[in-house]
Amino acid sequence: RARSIYERALDVDYRNVTLWLKYAEMEMKNRQVNHARNIWDRAITTLPRVNQFWYKYTYMEEMLGNAAGSRQVFERWMEWQPEEQAWHSYINFELRYKEVDRARSIYERYILFRALAVLVLVHPEVKNWIKYARFEEKHSYFAHARKVYERAVEFFGEEHMDEHLYVAFAKFEENQKEFERVRVIYKYALDRIPKQDAQNLFKNYTIFEKKFGDRRGIEGIIVSKRRFQYEEEVKANPHNYDAWFDYLRLVESDTDAETVREVYERAIANVPPIQEKRHWKRYIYLWINYALYEELEAKASKRTRQVYQACLELLPHKKFTFAKMWLLYAQFEIRQKNLPLARRALGTSIGKCPKNKLFKGYIELELQLREFDRCRKLYEKFLEFAPENCTSWVKFAELETILGDIDRARAIYELAIGQPRLDMPEVLWKSYIDFEVEQEECERARSLYRRLLRRTRHVRVWLSLARFELAAGQEERLPRCRRVYEEANKALQSCEEKEERVMLLESWRSFEEEFGTSATKERIDKLMPEKIKKRRKLQAEDGSDAGWEEYYDYIFPEDTANQPNLKLLAMAKLWKKQQQESEAAAMDPDKDIDESQT
Repeated sequence: RARSIYERALDVDYRNVTLWLKYAEMEMKNRQVNHARNIWDRAITTLPRVNQFWYKYTYMEEMLGNAAGSRQVFERWMEWQPEEQAWHSYINFELRYKEVDRARSIYERYILFRALAVLVLVHPEVKNWIKYARFEEKHSYFAHARKVYERAVEFFGEEHMDEHLYVAFAKFEENQKEFERVRVIYKYALDRIPKQDAQNLFKNYTIFEKKFGDRRGIEGIIVSKRRFQYEEEVKANPHNYDAWFDYLRLVESDTDAETVREVYERAIANVPPIQEKRHWKRYIYLWINYALYEELEAKASKRTRQVYQACLELLPHKKFTFAKMWLLYAQFEIRQKNLPLARRALGTSIGKCPKNKLFKGYIELELQLREFDRCRKLYEKFLEFAPENCTSWVKFAELETILGDIDRARAIYELAIGQPRLDMPEVLWKSYIDFEVEQEECERARSLYRRLLRRTRHVRVWLSLARFELAAGQEERLPRCRRVYEEANKALQSCEEKEERVMLLESWRSFEEEFGTSATKERIDKLMPEKIKKRRKLQAEDGSDAGWEEYYDYIFPEDTANQPNLKLLAMAKLWKKQQQESEAAAMDPDKDIDESQT
């Protein structure tokens, strides 16, 4: 009756999995084995994708000791290409009966399924290959295990490489003490797998080298790891030139020339997007380092020349240039004993984008070559370009002095001081005066001082003139020097900067103390000012009061307008002193009695 009810229920709903399971369990409980087999056959035929039917059926046959029947059910199940666990159940079944060869054949089918001479992939995931290889290793079939790994590497190729496969392969070879094979596997994988997918591979390679490698091997893996970090940085921001510098420093120390060149080419390809010099200051050093590497490390002079020329073509010379690049190129050509190319490069630079540094570098080159006529022409061009540059005028005149052409040097100085605008006129005048002094032309030097004093009344000029007169070595040097001090004091009486006049008077007093008489010393002492402390009101930027500040002022004897104030100030100081003395006496009367008794 129960059978009848189950049959009627299956007619109504044959897709109900529970009905089939309850029906088969009833038959097994009542030891109706053939009926149970019949129900399982009907179930797996009707619903072949319900794995629970297959598991129950194979388990029942195995419990009955019918290994052949269970194997037959498994075979029927495998034809449906089930999930992974089904294959593992079949393999474990065979292993329970010590059927290793059968288990191996199931693994082969598990990895690759052949049908009609066409290769159909069933479960080609990496983990299945690894399980197969470990199965062979577990049963001591090491050659078979190695072959499985090799087939897996060949099967997945370079397009679908997985770090887990290579880690497992390397660990297998490590267990077999094949350390060189392990190293080859790791390096092969690291060269081909994208760096972001090879973290675990890096970690295991590092551990292996620490265990079995030498110092060079450990350094190699560390370098590889750092290369990966730099690759990530430059990918995230290609214009991070500092990261490129670090990366290039690393590859230069460890890899071959072609790899270094490849990284340099990748680096210089990241041209700054804005044509402003501040954005190019770091970038240009990529080109400089590239050229220096080709010249000094790779010993490739042709490639070095190409690097320099490519860089100079890239720079927007109409907006800005880098003088150091032109000068480095010229110096390179000189080291190659190619002087015409060096001169052509520097001449082109001056024509395209003249700069002070370019002129100075070109002139220095010609000076070293003792080409003085070329130096003269370059100085002329330089001064046409920058007539306000005092240093250039001085250097030009010094060159003519060294060459012995005194008149030409003097003419250059005259042209220089006649320029309407100069950046450092004091340097130029000092150099001109020193030049005349060296030539022992005291009258010319004195005349230059007078011409300079007509332009400026600065105290340092007066002091310099006084020192010149003192050092002239003539009989009238002391009277001349004293007249200069007197003239300077008279000229500076109307000067607002009182500190300058004080500086002059102090220098004058030092002169009189060394060379003067008592009368002249007394005279200069009468000219010395009195230093007093004053207060003045401060104002903030918005016009509000910011308090008071103290400052020192100088009162000269000839300032008669300030004499009443000075007298009043002296009387105030005397009164304050008397007040302090009276207060001290009132505070300590015993002290006064003791002093009187004494």
